[in-house]
Amino acid sequence: MPANLYRTQIFAHRGANREAAENTRSAFDRALDYAVDGMETDIQLSRDEVAVLWHDRFLDKLGLPGKHIDDFDYAQLQAMNFAAHFAAACQPEGVMSLQEFLAAYRTRCRLLLEIKNREWEAPSRHQAKVRQTLKLAGAVSGDRILVSSFDLDSLIYASQTEPQPPLVLNLEPEQGTDSARAVLAEHPFLYGLCVHISTLNEAMAEVVRGRGKHVAVYTCNSEEEIGHALGLGVDILISDVPQKALMLRERATA
Repeated sequence: MPANLYRTQIFAHRGANREAAENTRSAFDRALDYAVDGMETDIQLSRDEVAVLWHDRFLDKLGLPGKHIDDFDYAQLQAMNFAAHFAAACQPEGVMSLQEFLAAYRTRCRLLLEIKNREWEAPSRHQAKVRQTLKLAGAVSGDRILVSSFDLDSLIYASQTEPQPPLVLNLEPEQGTDSARAVLAEHPFLYGLCVHISTLNEAMAEVVRGRGKHVAVYTCNSEEEIGHALGLGVDILISDVPQKALMLRERATA
């Protein structure tokens, strides 16, 4: 058993999203019932520039195909039922703002805030999303709150903005060790990389750790995927089934 297995932390992906509608208070509360180490969520902006939690490009799940989060003001989003698409939802839930999320959970576990910047948005919107996320996160002690994005330009902008939490670049499934090596060499400000489970291997882990950085992995759901990530001793394991990941970690460290 690798010694670094003990440091692997389990993060719930958008909360316990198989038991409640993702990125809602119900999903986050259920995740905390399992004593997860952290939670991952997604940041977008309403039309009137309020940071809210939503992952998808469109609002199809809400019966609004082709519409984006930024087609609506925050008050309109609050009036919608963001749990309607989840069959077992017990009660309506409006969109959750980043401010609400941080107020409710920042002292209860670690948080990973993924900024979703989209190609149809103007660069000014990208930067506004970054600034608002950093402002709401505030001055971070250590790595209790991490900020990530698939958009490297957003993280470069964040690295030049205060306050500045640890910044993590998410790599696409097609980006392997060569991409990881190149980006870490060019951008030493990065706290680490979050890689797809399909690209996680010993070489990838060595590339990231060789630069003194941290490695996270998404999204580990099967027993094989979770066991593979635990065996390599990743720093953060993101899962849709955090209870399974916690059980397998406990079994592996027994």
